[in-house]
Amino acid sequence: MSTPDRSALAGLATSLRGRLLLPDGGDYDDARSLWNAMIDRRPAAIARPAGVDDVRTCVRFARDQGLPLAVKGGGHNIAGLAMPEGGLVLDMCELRGVEVDPARRVARAQAGCLLGDVDGATQQHGLAAVLGFVSQTGVAGLTLGGGFGYLTRRFGWSCDNVTAMEVVTPDGEVVRASDDGHPELLWGLRGGGGNFGVVTSFELRLDPVGPEIVGGPVAWSADDAPAVLDFYRQVVAEAPPELTCVLSLRLAPPAPWLPATIHGKPVVMFIVCYSGDPAEGERVVAPLKAFGTPVGSALVRRTYVSQQSFLDATQPKGRRYYWKSEYLPAIDPEMLEVAMRHFAKVPSPHSAILTFPIGGALERLPADHSAVGNRAARFVLNVAGSWERADDDGAGVEWARAAWRDLRAFSTGGTYVNFLTEEEGDERVRAAYGANLPRLAALKRRWDPQNVFRSTKHLLAAPAPDA
Repeated sequence: MSTPDRSALAGLATSLRGRLLLPDGGDYDDARSLWNAMIDRRPAAIARPAGVDDVRTCVRFARDQGLPLAVKGGGHNIAGLAMPEGGLVLDMCELRGVEVDPARRVARAQAGCLLGDVDGATQQHGLAAVLGFVSQTGVAGLTLGGGFGYLTRRFGWSCDNVTAMEVVTPDGEVVRASDDGHPELLWGLRGGGGNFGVVTSFELRLDPVGPEIVGGPVAWSADDAPAVLDFYRQVVAEAPPELTCVLSLRLAPPAPWLPATIHGKPVVMFIVCYSGDPAEGERVVAPLKAFGTPVGSALVRRTYVSQQSFLDATQPKGRRYYWKSEYLPAIDPEMLEVAMRHFAKVPSPHSAILTFPIGGALERLPADHSAVGNRAARFVLNVAGSWERADDDGAGVEWARAAWRDLRAFSTGGTYVNFLTEEEGDERVRAAYGANLPRLAALKRRWDPQNVFRSTKHLLAAPAPDA
């Protein structure tokens, strides 16, 4: 890895309309900080492009200097792939424009957009893109790794709903990847990661959703877990596509909808979203609110925008995060028993074990429709370790690993690439992409034979010609 000299960086700075942040600058440390505080890396420079031409300039500079190049959208990647040690970072935070064409039901979002930027713009027209669960997440990273959320059961992966992408190639050229031009590149960018080029904008297909939906949480004491978990299996087995019900095993947070007497105690929680007609939604969720004796509920009519930010408080920037994840074919009763055993040993009030229903629209498309694959999966299991202090890293990581070691017996064998942590190796990359991996390798050779984009290690290093 090369180290650029001061004169080279000074030349780059003068050639940009945007800013170039260097290690001795006042904004550098804030700019290099990521959502996951376990990641602490020092790039050679952080560029904040003011437009596509700045992106082109930075790509060419990194190629000529032999620097690792990475892109920071929202900075939420669990492995911190946006921040390579000694490399050049393209921090897209100045590029957050969203244009909505309600007649065509399409939004064009720049690469620095967060989910909340897109939701805020599209909901003005009663439309929504298929995005994730936390409004501060970057659209680019979410979508390039697949992406799932409350609307996935109705409309598929986030990347299934991308119709085109504007891409700066390793040569610094700009191309449009779509079904009409460079369709193979579009295929690879739909879930195969961003190491073929820098995506500077996304065209997202929209669907009528909101502005009002029925959503929010319902929680029960963990003492009632056997009955509640059996009920959960029934709910997700019978749920219409409009209903997504996330299961969370965690210690009760100090939320206003929960009584103080339950704070810090173990609970079983459903996080619910019915994205269809609100009147029908109230009928559908009524049995959830009435089941057993909930310790708290905020499952009501609310705006879709508020639903999309409901979990933000559980994922603040600056905590320490370590995750393990698998795809599940079903919710097995034995799997729930194993999850409860490990949940009973949770070392942090911020950690949780979650299952996200995704089955439905994924299966309407063939397995090789996009690089993300895994279309037979019905759920995502996430062992989500989270804590405040570096001194607790050992206990937090070991809890997550121990739970995962036992729970992966119930996996499809696949895993979600956006949830891979930095120590994951080739085996886990194969689990994420499966049969699509050779095609992705060929695409890498076609678009980036010099391996300019090599810091995103989970999303393919440059393979040998005979790989």
